[in-house]
Amino acid sequence: MGLHKKIAPDFEVIVCAPSESFRWNVHDYPHHLAKWHYHPEFELHLIQSSSGKMMIGDYIGDFAAGTLVLTGPDLPHNWVSEVPRGTLVPNRDMLIQFGDEFARKVVELSPELEELEDLFRDAVLGIEFTGATAEFGRRLLREIGEAHGADRLLLFLRLMTGLARDRRDRRLLSRRAAAPVGPRHGSEKLEIAMGHILENFTGEISLTQVAKLCRMEPSAFSRFFKKQTGHTFARYVNRTRVYAACNLLTHTERPVTEICFEVGYNNIANFNRQFAQVCGVSPSLYRREARRVAAARRPRLRVNPRGSERSSSSPRSLDASAAAPDGSAADAVPGGAWIAGRAGRKGNQAAKGRPLPAGVETEQAVGGTGAQQAGQQHDDADAGDEPLPRSEPGDERQPGQRREEGDRKQDQSCHDANQPIE
Repeated sequence: MGLHKKIAPDFEVIVCAPSESFRWNVHDYPHHLAKWHYHPEFELHLIQSSSGKMMIGDYIGDFAAGTLVLTGPDLPHNWVSEVPRGTLVPNRDMLIQFGDEFARKVVELSPELEELEDLFRDAVLGIEFTGATAEFGRRLLREIGEAHGADRLLLFLRLMTGLARDRRDRRLLSRRAAAPVGPRHGSEKLEIAMGHILENFTGEISLTQVAKLCRMEPSAFSRFFKKQTGHTFARYVNRTRVYAACNLLTHTERPVTEICFEVGYNNIANFNRQFAQVCGVSPSLYRREARRVAAARRPRLRVNPRGSERSSSSPRSLDASAAAPDGSAADAVPGGAWIAGRAGRKGNQAAKGRPLPAGVETEQAVGGTGAQQAGQQHDDADAGDEPLPRSEPGDERQPGQRREEGDRKQDQSCHDANQPIE
């Protein structure tokens, strides 16, 4: 069985009471619902106690008591508490889940609620709330659990509008998304450029080459691309390669060196350095953390499960545990239906890793702010007329020789020995 089948997220069926528009729930940890999974509903998830690692899409980072995260439709997620084996954490998770159709109805209900569209659109990448917004969200989420009838719905609207109000308290987590978040002027040329990048990023690719395909002068194309995507051409291509590497590290057993060459780099040291600048950790550490979080399952506990789950909805969630046979669930486009419905565009179904969506700036990565600081120095550097570097300057060795030396020195710049995963 391939690795991608082992860690494909389980599908969870959410059942909501007929008299309710959304589901509110509290459960312990470990719990049969606390696992690497996905569902077509939005989910606002509060960690009430303990700390550990969370995985939202391809993001891996720390969480602590009070962490509040909104995930969009079909975005895989899991929280793994770092507690001794056999320890029960009562009422660790408090959450609400609501369907895409309900979200659309809320947005279209009145002009005053249109601000929620941006919130739900950002949720396809996963949002962590901070500051006063997080404190407000925690309080309202608890109040909903005690409310009934119309009061429950009114509290939900207050909660969503409060979360949408201040973008400064909103941090996007995952880097994988389907397509540009909305229609853009000049999108035909942009689609040509992005399509060419996705099809050719594993080889030599230059700004001049892509500008010619778009029938633009290189300087004009450079400005156009930066304006449309929020990224320089070189930065976008480099991140496309790194995100493709993230996909392969998570879903295959290929060695780090092989992945390095597969995604377009000709030098293992340069690959490790570029990967660390984007993700904040070495490729091997990213793989270890991704596997550990994705593979986490419920330990067998000798505790009385009574009272371990309570819900304001009488029907409980049903865990179908129906991962796609081919592992495609792990590569599903998060929130693709929401983006397509709101923007009238088809999702980008690139097979080799999802690039950063045009116009979305997400510097958050594994390891947090260290990755942001590391990538700052390259933000304004563009490729100009030269092909993007796939190896270190002055590296004149043949690919075969570089592969051999790469196998001997797996992680020269990140001090990573590429140890096999246990």
